[in-house]
Amino acid sequence: MPASGRIALKGSDPDLKLKSGSDPDFLKTLRPAWIPAGILLATALLAWLVPLPPSLAGLRTAGPYALLLTGLGMALRFNRGRAFVILASLLGGFAAVQAFPGKGVHTAVALLVPLNALLAMIYPERGVRFRAAYGCLALLGLEAALLAWLPGVSLPALLGRLMFAAAFAAAAWRAWPELAPLQVGSAGALAAFYIASEWVGSPGVYGAFMSAAGAILVISLLEESHRLAFRDPLTGLPGRRALEERLRSLGSRYAIAMVDVDHFKKFNDTHGHDIGDQVLKLVGARLAEVGGGGVAFRYGGEEFSVLFPGADLDEVMPHLEAIRRSIEGYRMAVRAPDRPKTVEDGSKRRGERSIPEKHLSVTVSIGASGPSGRLRTPAQVIKEADEALYRAKQGGRNRVST
Repeated sequence: MPASGRIALKGSDPDLKLKSGSDPDFLKTLRPAWIPAGILLATALLAWLVPLPPSLAGLRTAGPYALLLTGLGMALRFNRGRAFVILASLLGGFAAVQAFPGKGVHTAVALLVPLNALLAMIYPERGVRFRAAYGCLALLGLEAALLAWLPGVSLPALLGRLMFAAAFAAAAWRAWPELAPLQVGSAGALAAFYIASEWVGSPGVYGAFMSAAGAILVISLLEESHRLAFRDPLTGLPGRRALEERLRSLGSRYAIAMVDVDHFKKFNDTHGHDIGDQVLKLVGARLAEVGGGGVAFRYGGEEFSVLFPGADLDEVMPHLEAIRRSIEGYRMAVRAPDRPKTVEDGSKRRGERSIPEKHLSVTVSIGASGPSGRLRTPAQVIKEADEALYRAKQGGRNRVST
C-alpha cells in the first residue's frame, strides 16, 4: 500500500532572486473585508447624515425585502447552506418586526437571528437543497410560530447581545485564516444586523442596516462564485479560466512559460495522493513567488503556467531559472506513519525504533515562448511553450527550454 504521511520542507537556495512573498501584506490579506466594511460605513453616513426624502420612505421596507429575497434566491441557486440560513433568518426577522412592532418581537428576533447564525457556523456546510434543507426549514417554521406567540412577552436584551457576540465569534472563526468572501460577508451581515437591532426604534436607520446586511451577502455570494470559478482550491493559484481571461487583454510584448512537475505520477503511485497534493502545493507556492512581474496559474493536473505581461522572452529566462532552482533546492521529508503526533507521545516513545523519514526531491521542467513573426496569438505561443516543455523533458528534465 502507498505510504501516507505529512511532509516537512527543508532547504533553500541563497542565490535566488524571487518576488518577496514572506513579508505579510496586511491590507492585501484583509481585502475580502473591504466591501463589507465599506457598505457599513456608507450606510452609517447615509442613514445619519442624509435623511430619506418622504417620497422615498417606502424604501425603508422595500429595500430590505428586495435585497434579502435576492440574496436568498442566490444562496438557494448556489447551494450555500450557511448563507441561506442567515438570509432566511434576517428576512423572517425583518418581516416579524414589520408585522408585530412590539418590544417582545424585537428582542426575540435579536436573539433568534444570531442563534440561527451560530448553529449554521457550528455545523459543516451541507448545502441547502434536498435533505440538507429539512432541518433548517423546520427550525425556521418553529421560530415563526414562536414569534407569533411572543408579541406580549419581553425577553432581556442582554441575551440577544450575548448571542450576537457568540455568533460573530463563530463567523470570525470560520473566516480565519482563509478569509473567503462568503465567510467574511456572513460576519459583516451579522454586524449590520446588530446595528439595526440597536436602532430598531428608528425606522430609517433600522431599514438601512437591514438593507446593508442583504447587500453584503449578495455581493459576497457573487464574489464567492467568482472565486470558485477562477481560483484553484488546492494550490490557491488562479486557474485555467483565469488565464484564458487574462490572455484576452495582453499587448504585443509578453512571455508564457509552461511548467510540469517531473515524475509526478511516481509520487502518487509510491507515496499516495496526499503526498502528491502536497507536491502540487509546494510547486504552486514557489511559482507564486516568481519575479519579473510573472503571474502563476494552475493549468491542470501537474501542469502550471506563468504569464509575464510586458516582458520579452530573454528578460524572463533568469526568473524562470531562479524558480526552477528554488523548487529543486527544497527537500521533502515524508514522515513515517508511526511518527508521534504530540510532544507527550514523543517523550513516552523516546528510545523506541521507528521507521526513518524519507527525504524526497521535487523538480520541474519548464518550456517558455513569446510572440514572434509566426506566433501571433497567445494560443500559438502556449503551443510553442508546450513544445519547449517537451524538449526539456526529453533533454533530461529539471531544466528550462525555449
